Amino acid sequence: MSDHNPVRPGWRCGGCGQPWPCGTRRSQLAAEYEGARVSLALLMSTSFCAAAQDLPDVRAGDLYLRFLGWLDPYRRGDPGPARRG
Repeated sequence: MSDHNPVRPGWRCGGCGQPWPCGTRRSQLAAEYEGARVSLALLMSTSFCAAAQDLPDVRAGDLYLRFLGWLDPYRRGDPGPARRG
């Protein structure tokens, strides 16, 4: 089990104190959910909604990038299935 879990209501990482999900937890989640991107997106969407309730002063766009933006394959340079040759 990871030490890099969210500490609510501030949504900081319990392992390193960075905003959650921290880089370490993102890497762990990507490995854990390899081949199950939809499941990972659903998990992160649930966290996004909970964080939006806990952090009403944080802009929704910033929370989106933090919780879901890193899942976008185009942001990581992956052309995605529709663009692969």
